[in-house]
This record gives sequence, structure tokens and C-alpha cells, in this order.
Amino acid sequence: MAKSINYKKSLIERLKNPKEAAAYLNAALEDEDIRIFLVALRDIAEAHGGVSYLAKEADLNRESLYRTLSLQGNPTIINLFLILDVLGLELNIKAAT
Repeated sequence: MAKSINYKKSLIERLKNPKEAAAYLNAALEDEDIRIFLVALRDIAEAHGGVSYLAKEADLNRESLYRTLSLQGNPTIINLFLILDVLGLELNIKAAT
């Protein structure tokens, strides 16, 4: 029998790649529930050293960042830009079609 691969570990490994991370976040934005985006952002943070590392690099409070990236989170736009910058990502706006 073939050995199974842990989905979460496989996902975290793929999210280390900036292109994979960007595609993952874009897919999350397509969901009607914006909280899915926050969960996706937390997964990417985990792939890049975890929330503690992200908080340190973005100069944000660790406990506050855990709450921000939870299902109940509500990040400010400034914090979102700080987080994306640390993760090597950027936000782009396009015209709605």
C-alpha cells in the first residue's frame, strides 16, 4: 500500500513558494466568506516560520496577530500590508469585470 502524505504538511511546504502562496490567497479571496482569506494568510505565515516570526518581522504584537489571523480576525489595511511585505507578497487591485 502506498504511503499517504499529510495534507497540512504538504500544503505548508508548497506555500513556501511565493507563487503558490499568491495563488492560494487569490483562491481564498474568491470565497464569499472573507474569513477564509485570513485562514489562508495564517497558513502562509506558518510556512514562513509561524505567527511569532511574522509578528517579530512585521513589528506587530504576537497575541494580536494570532487574533487578527483567526476566523474572527479583522486586520487593518496597514497590518495587512505589513504582513504581506514580510511574506514577500503584495496586494494588486484590478477592475471588476
